[in-house]
Amino acid sequence: MMPNASADPLSLRLDEKLTHVSGTHFEPYIYKIHDRLRRQSEKAYEPEILSIGPYHHGKANLRMMEAHKLLYLQLLLKRTDELSVDRYVVAMRKLLTRAQRCYADSINLSEDEFVEMMLLDGCFVIEFLRKFSITILRDMRDPIFKMDWILHSIWRDLMLFENQLPFFILVDLFYMTKIPDPRDNIVDLLIRLYCSVREQYFCSMSPGPEWFLNISYGVSTDNVKHYLDLVHHITSSSYAKIMSRRNIPDMEKRWDYIRCATELHEAGIRFKKAKHMPMFDIKFVNGAIEIPEFAVKEKTDTIFRNLIAHEEHLQHTGPKYFTDSLTFLCCLINSAKDVSLLRCCGILNNMLGDDEAVSAFFSKASTCVFVSRGGFCYSDVFHDINVYCKCRHNIWKAKLRRDYFNSPWKIISFLGVVFLLLLSFAQTMLSGLSYLCQK
Repeated sequence: MMPNASADPLSLRLDEKLTHVSGTHFEPYIYKIHDRLRRQSEKAYEPEILSIGPYHHGKANLRMMEAHKLLYLQLLLKRTDELSVDRYVVAMRKLLTRAQRCYADSINLSEDEFVEMMLLDGCFVIEFLRKFSITILRDMRDPIFKMDWILHSIWRDLMLFENQLPFFILVDLFYMTKIPDPRDNIVDLLIRLYCSVREQYFCSMSPGPEWFLNISYGVSTDNVKHYLDLVHHITSSSYAKIMSRRNIPDMEKRWDYIRCATELHEAGIRFKKAKHMPMFDIKFVNGAIEIPEFAVKEKTDTIFRNLIAHEEHLQHTGPKYFTDSLTFLCCLINSAKDVSLLRCCGILNNMLGDDEAVSAFFSKASTCVFVSRGGFCYSDVFHDINVYCKCRHNIWKAKLRRDYFNSPWKIISFLGVVFLLLLSFAQTMLSGLSYLCQK
C-alpha cells in the first residue's frame, strides 16, 4: 500500500519504524544492569581485569587480558596441531546471528569484530577452565596460576551479569577442542572452578564439589543460558531438592518481616550454626534459628548483587533463592550488635574488619532486594518466628534466663536468694504452727 502523501509526518515516521519490527519473537537473556541497581554500587557490576562478551569489550583498563586471550588461542592451536583459526572462525560465523539476538542492549561491534570477540573470549574461557582442573595443561610461566589475585579476579569477572557469552558458544568451542580426559566435561569444569573459589566469597563449610556435581547430573547444556545462569541453577537446585523433601510452605499464609537478631534473642530465640548445609537451608526448630555458616568478604557484595540481578530477569515466577536469603539476612542484621551476636554464635565470619562495616554492607545490600512473585522462600519460617515471639511464656523464660542465669555467679546468687526465701517461709510456717499448738 502506498503511503498517504497528506498523512501526519508523525504517522509516517511511526509507520516507517513499524516496517522494521520483526514479526518473530525471541527473548534475549543477556542484559545491561538497569540504572536502579547500578546507581547503588557501580563497581559491583564492572569487570576488574577480564572482559567477556560485547558490553565491556575494548575498555582500556581491560586490555592486559586481551593479549592473554591471543596467547591461549595460540597454545590451543599448538595443542590441536592446527596452523590456522579458519575452522573456528567458520563455526563462529554460523552462530553470529543467534548470538547477537541473545543481547538485549545495543552492541557497537561490526560482524567481524563480533565473531573475533566470540572466538577469543570463548576459547579463553574454555582453556582457562581446562587448565584450572587439569593442571598438566598449564604453562608453568602462566601468571594466572602463579598469582592468586589474578585467578580470583578472573572468577569474579566471570560471575558478572553483563560479562557473559551465550552458553551454546562455549559448548560449540568445547566440543571442537575436546581432549581425551574423563574430567573434560564442560559442566563439571565450571562447577569445579565455582566450588574451588567460592569459599573466598561465602564459606568453606558448605557442601563440597561432589554435592554440586551430583546435582549437575542431568543438567542439559541446551537449557543453560550462560555461566552465571549455570552457577545460579546448580546452587538454587540444591535448596529446591531440600524443599521438595519438606512440607511445601503455604504461600498464602499471613506473615510479616521478622525483627533483628538482638531483638529476637531478647525474645528468647537462640541462634545455631547449621553444619555442612547449603547456604539457603535456614530453619526454625525448637526456638532456635539454624543458619549455615557464611562469610562476608570484600567481594561478597559483587557476587550477591550479580546473582540477584540475574534473578530479576528470570522469566519464570518461581522462588528467587539468592534474593530471599539476602532478604532474610538483611532482616536479621540492622546494627553492629546483630553482627556481633551472629559472629559469637559461629554463624557469621567477618572478613571486612569491624562489625559496623558488616552492618553497613547489609544496610546497603537491602536496597536491591524484594520479595519474589513466586512466594517468599522463608514465609513459613518468618511466620513461626513471629508466633514464637508473641508467646508471653517464651518472653518471660528468656528474661529469666538473661537476668538471672547468664553467669555462674548470678545462678548461685539466685539460688541463695531462693534458699533464704524458703528458710524464711519455713520459719514463718513453724512459728504459726507453734502459736496454734499453744492455743
